[in-house]
Amino acid sequence: MATPTNALPKHVKIVEVGPRDGLQNEKAVPTQAKIDLVNQLTAAGLGYIEAASFVSPKWIPQMADSADVMQAIDRDNNVTYAGLTPNLKGFENAMAVNTDEVAVFGAASEAFSQKNINCSIDESLARFEPVISAAQEKGIRVRGYVSCVLGCPYQGQVPLTDVVRVAKTLYDMGCYEVSLGDTIGVGTPWQARAMLEAVAAEVPMEHLALHFHNTYGQALANITACLPLGVATIDSAVAGLGGCPYAKGASGNVATEDVVYMLHGMGIETGVNLQKLIAAGDAICQHLSHGPRSQVALAELAKQGK
Repeated sequence: MATPTNALPKHVKIVEVGPRDGLQNEKAVPTQAKIDLVNQLTAAGLGYIEAASFVSPKWIPQMADSADVMQAIDRDNNVTYAGLTPNLKGFENAMAVNTDEVAVFGAASEAFSQKNINCSIDESLARFEPVISAAQEKGIRVRGYVSCVLGCPYQGQVPLTDVVRVAKTLYDMGCYEVSLGDTIGVGTPWQARAMLEAVAAEVPMEHLALHFHNTYGQALANITACLPLGVATIDSAVAGLGGCPYAKGASGNVATEDVVYMLHGMGIETGVNLQKLIAAGDAICQHLSHGPRSQVALAELAKQGK
């Protein structure tokens, strides 16, 4: 098993997933609002922004304008603008608009895979092979997601052995980084730590990321429990964008503002300007039927009389 370093990372890379994982679970917003959001996140110092999803608009209509967004954003050469590509067609569409990196997504839960992708875990992994192969030919890096690492809405508990197997398979297939997702936000700190330890015994820690949802209010605690193990990449969504389809009214992704505030308070650098980040979240929420789901943003905006 991986042993704790007992030393927190000095710098954590924030993978901003709000424009993709966040907005795909919200009501549709104008294309220009998405472009403005990505540009504001760039200005706030985010170095990695998942800006698009090249999936069938039939399944996720909120992402139908992904190509338009990728073509219109003001790119910074120091920022990675990534897109989700579940199949070869999605990859080709992503390449047509100069997407910097792509991501594939699998699940550690057999029940979740069957209900959401209509195939087994093994079948879903096999579908990624042509995508990863095509990406490698073009020198494009591929990130892998593993859903349901701490629980599944259909089968409940997910065996750690399944989490480890899927994560290791994605890594062995060529994913340079594997993001471990608590899709329904049910995990608690020691569970999260044990899960990361188990995966890190098979996949090097520097190739792992955490993707914790905040449905049960545990995301920050879970991240904190894992940081001493040496993980240094955290996925989050500005304003806590992203509903949770399995728990009505619950928040989805952990808010980037809350993660950044916490990390800065722990003496960990992120390169992110918190006030600009809060402004970006506030702006996109003007197009949604709710305000920011970030406690930090709510506190700071209240000071401004908002």
